[in-house]
Amino acid sequence: MKKLISRLKGDKGIWSFVALLALFSFMPVFSASSNLAYLGHGTGNTLGYLLKHLAHIACGFTIIYYVHKVPYHYFRSISKWLLPVVWVVLAITMIKGTVIGGANASRWLQIPFVGISFQPSAFAALVLFVFVARYLSKTRTEPIVFLESLKELWLPVFITLIFILPSNFSTTALIFSMILMLVFIGKYPMKYIGIIVGSGILFLTFFVLISKAFPDAKFFSRVRTWESRIENFSTNKPDEDDYQIEKAKIAIASGKIYGLGPGKSVQKNFLPQSSSDFIYAIIVEEYGLIGGLGVLFLYLLLLFRFVIASHKANTLFGKLVVIGLGFPMIFQAMINMAVAVELLPVTGQTLPLISSGGTSIWMTCIALGIIIGVTKKEEEIEQEQKEAAKREEALQRLIDAELASEEQQQKESYSIEDKMTNPMNAVLNK
Repeated sequence: MKKLISRLKGDKGIWSFVALLALFSFMPVFSASSNLAYLGHGTGNTLGYLLKHLAHIACGFTIIYYVHKVPYHYFRSISKWLLPVVWVVLAITMIKGTVIGGANASRWLQIPFVGISFQPSAFAALVLFVFVARYLSKTRTEPIVFLESLKELWLPVFITLIFILPSNFSTTALIFSMILMLVFIGKYPMKYIGIIVGSGILFLTFFVLISKAFPDAKFFSRVRTWESRIENFSTNKPDEDDYQIEKAKIAIASGKIYGLGPGKSVQKNFLPQSSSDFIYAIIVEEYGLIGGLGVLFLYLLLLFRFVIASHKANTLFGKLVVIGLGFPMIFQAMINMAVAVELLPVTGQTLPLISSGGTSIWMTCIALGIIIGVTKKEEEIEQEQKEAAKREEALQRLIDAELASEEQQQKESYSIEDKMTNPMNAVLNK
């Protein structure tokens, strides 16, 4: 174990908090999967779901390990070449998506011959954040021309978001808001950001109006779901989402301070998506307010380490990559928790590293691997500086010793003290 830990480079705080979140996830997933077990094979045995989650976590940590070994500046050029691939995958998903547990068909894509389904929008977000960080770091030394930035930055961003929007508005909104935060931190001019925000609002309005003109089109089928969720959230009109929120609130209220105990949740049997979208409600029900605040505290500590890692990064690209990949992870966790307590309408965002599901875990682990790679580079530079200082100190000691030796030899060679024996001593002694 010590040998394995010694091979882990980078920020040990990030490694620790990620490991704690992953270890904690096993009990809630094992407990909350009973609903899926009854629906799937009617036995209620959740051992298979636990083993599946274990495999996802194990693959995730393997991904972190190998990704953090790659020098992070390689992802600078990789993001540029991956964007067209992302567009092709997103387009295929829109046309040939598959239904996963009742989820919208155009969100998921099944890999042929493997049987694994994944959500391409999560991968698209990761590539897009790195791409934006690349552009901002490239133009830092040059004045930004708005028309050029439209072509080089915002056109690829909007093309990607257009592919994601019809099937997943919440993910689109999350990605767009995080990109705006990233360009603000990257000192993109505020007046240009205002123009981009206004353009985004106009495009979304136009998209909704077009969906009204063609209500039966499959491309606009999710618009009615967005509208109903916002309407029900503001008016408390009962529907399926309201049922989920009510069950989540019952679970949270049942947990009180100390919770019902691990595996003793009652609402997991009634709450849809209890092991993914609403797992935070099950955590509070079983572990109480203390458990819920503990999970929140772990995410805040992880955010704190991201801030420190960004501050220590020796390049602008490294700083922006840590912010662009780390902050959305924490923001997504906050959205998931806010939905569970009805501070936000239902969005379908999972709780990173805790909710069950392969795609979300693996994409999160890729992002963490890149972030840890940035911190690993900082450690390598710091280690090189320490070794250089030691070499310089040792060299200085050798030089000082050599100079001292030369001075001693000069004193012995040119001393005015007469140390020779008087040749007349033999006569004088007689």
